Amino acid sequence: MAQFESLKNEIEEAGAQLVFIAAEKREGFFKPAKYLSEHPVSFPFLLDEDRSVTKAYGLHHRFGHDAINIAHPATLIIDKSDTVRFIYRGKNQNDRIPVEAVVEVVKKLREA
Repeated sequence: MAQFESLKNEIEEAGAQLVFIAAEKREGFFKPAKYLSEHPVSFPFLLDEDRSVTKAYGLHHRFGHDAINIAHPATLIIDKSDTVRFIYRGKNQNDRIPVEAVVEVVKKLREA
């Protein structure tokens, strides 16, 4: 999340807004409520405690060699009409799209 904070202005100038979603309970394994109180972010952070959002987007990861009952890390770009315009679904829990690539996708979609 910190890497997105450093590009906040550039992301907003590209016409985008970030929202973080974690498929975890508030007091789950990684203690997101505690983490966010100690490391606040300037973007909305939502907890998908029942996994309904991650399941709806096909991101739920029931079993895998690196995860059980969690979401694949993913980046979605959704336009103002709520249409998913881009999705990057990580192959494992460490696979994430570089932040700079997200900014470039947003810019290209805006120009189209």
